[in-house]
Amino acid sequence: MIRRLLSAWERVSLYLPMLLMGVLALLTYWLVRSAPVFEASAPEKPATHEPDYFARQFSLKSFDANGRLRSEIIGAEARHYRDTDNLEIDRVQIRSFDNKGQLTEATALRAITNSDASQVQLIGNAHVVRAAVADKPRLSLKSEFLHADLDTERVRTDKPVELVRGDDRFTANSMDFDNIDQVVRLDGRVRGTLAPRRGP
Repeated sequence: MIRRLLSAWERVSLYLPMLLMGVLALLTYWLVRSAPVFEASAPEKPATHEPDYFARQFSLKSFDANGRLRSEIIGAEARHYRDTDNLEIDRVQIRSFDNKGQLTEATALRAITNSDASQVQLIGNAHVVRAAVADKPRLSLKSEFLHADLDTERVRTDKPVELVRGDDRFTANSMDFDNIDQVVRLDGRVRGTLAPRRGP
């Protein structure tokens, strides 16, 4: 009897590794079937040109590293667009100070600025005024469109423009004004009136 049991055990032990492998295979199959299926994450939707936030009757100020006011933007309503990271402002007023503290003010029906307000497009009844200082007369620019680069202190337009510097007045079809080098380039049909210089 014992011999029969030992003989049976030997035959079973020969097939035991294959039986264990079969059980493991069935267990693995069951786990794979029972495990939850994770769906691939949906691709991020491309940003559309719709405002992601807005502000009404606001004032936005930026300061330099020393805490001095660099610029202030006031508007009736502003809308931020995530796809371009631009801010569109209705009935805008801008005050900007250069490194010497000289004030330049701008107004327009609408403005478009980049994220740090260093590029400003003034659209509709755009008017920029640089206040007079010791050796520089008051400067006024008027056009339906003015593009101001506050970092390089340049103002450009491809629309008809009126420039008034002190008592001198010029009109042109387009303009590129460099405030740092004090150079104005007027193109197209240019007309000007130069006031007589006063003596000492």
